[in-house]
Amino acid sequence: MRNIEYSRVVQRKLNALKMQLCEKFDDDMARKSMAKILRDIHHLSDNCEIGIRISKIYEIDTDYRYLFTTHNYFIYRVEKTSVVIVNMFNEKEDFMLKLFGVCGRTQESIDYWGD
Repeated sequence: MRNIEYSRVVQRKLNALKMQLCEKFDDDMARKSMAKILRDIHHLSDNCEIGIRISKIYEIDTDYRYLFTTHNYFIYRVEKTSVVIVNMFNEKEDFMLKLFGVCGRTQESIDYWGD
């Protein structure tokens, strides 16, 4: 079992997400959504391989993986004793462009979500 560690960026983004959910929905719904996200991330401590290896999808030499849950991508890397959640992106964001400068969106996705 590995420890789960969150970068400061992810901590800030999770707090912002919680506030957005509280504004949009009632407190109970926001709490349930956040609990699901944290529960799904916690599963990485027992099985860090459940996320998708980015290098298998894109021709990029990286040890990053991602886990998709509740409309968000969580980018992480596996270390000897921990799983480090390094960044998080909403499903509408092109995380590949932001992380590696590679467009990960198809034209169909752009047409659907917009720029």
